[in-house]
Amino acid sequence: MTVRATLRGTERTPLEGDEARADVLICGASFAGLAVARELAGAGADVLVIDRYEIGERQTSACAAPTPWLHAMGVRDAIRQELPCMAFHTPHGSARFRLPWSWSSFDYRTLCRELWAQCGDARFAIAKVERRQGDVVVTDRGELTAPLIVDALGWRRILGPGENVQPPEARISRGLEVHPDGGGVDLDVWIDRSLVRYGYAWSVPAAGEQRVGVGSYEPRHHVKEPTKEIARRLEVDAVRYQGNWFPHALRPAAEDGVFFAGDSAGHCFPLSGEGIRTAFYFGIACGRELRRVLAGETTRAEALAAYGRFSASHTRAFGIALRLQRLVPALPPRLLTALLAVIGRERPCRRAFTWYLDQAHPRFARSRTSHVPVRADERV
Repeated sequence: MTVRATLRGTERTPLEGDEARADVLICGASFAGLAVARELAGAGADVLVIDRYEIGERQTSACAAPTPWLHAMGVRDAIRQELPCMAFHTPHGSARFRLPWSWSSFDYRTLCRELWAQCGDARFAIAKVERRQGDVVVTDRGELTAPLIVDALGWRRILGPGENVQPPEARISRGLEVHPDGGGVDLDVWIDRSLVRYGYAWSVPAAGEQRVGVGSYEPRHHVKEPTKEIARRLEVDAVRYQGNWFPHALRPAAEDGVFFAGDSAGHCFPLSGEGIRTAFYFGIACGRELRRVLAGETTRAEALAAYGRFSASHTRAFGIALRLQRLVPALPPRLLTALLAVIGRERPCRRAFTWYLDQAHPRFARSRTSHVPVRADERV
């Protein structure tokens, strides 16, 4: 699959004239930014996507998502391995869950390029965003202007008003993982305080690769040694490190004239730390509001308000997950083991994981308001 060439390639020459102006400027070319651009395909607008790296570079997560979402987004070719079961482990036992839907690990570069191929005539440029001044975004390649601006740059929320709160004061978690050769059939999760006091460890098989890591809800707690320890316990090499911060609290999705999507709006579920499908979900919602503005159906101010309300309508679900994030580390380990055994039974498991998927369901990508067609063989 070919990615359309960047403006002036990767040279650090200034962007000037028509190159520096657009109807919609999307800052960030990962899951959320590409979902927004994908939703604008065929809108007849000049859409410019910028990122400091080429599309598909700099993977920062284990790259696993609910399989129905990958099908709904038309990126099934990126799937490395489907995982129908999850296994939860504590020092006192394990519970294996067969889910009502499956996870799939995927190749980050392939997925991003598949999404980009669906973005119509959108343009892409490599540029590092520095700050915003009204409708002007200042980058290392010059000033870019657009009446509609999206911040999909991640938890730093660079285009937001005021100072950005940095770790460890920010309401964020931290994660680190290694990518040794390996395998498996389940998505494994360890809740073990000898590894990490507030958080969990994971192993995600990806067809010959094993993505092994640790996430801590407490940003002051380092995760490199715990990551090396879980790799040692699994008898795999601690190689090819990658990591990132990720939010665990919603933030305003519309503020000071800017649309925020993905981690910049806190669109990452507490407890699980899952942010890929929510980036798709809220990115689509953002794109649909932008499309209405471009069609003259609403104003920018009205679209900002509507998108902000849509994001805020999920406050209760995110709040439940955040309370569980605080509760689980406080439970006695034997009680937690017993609860996991109960939840692992068919009926409780189905109810719990159906609720979880419903908070950002793939049907949203396939609704009649979606502007990207879904092939008949992708419908569920």
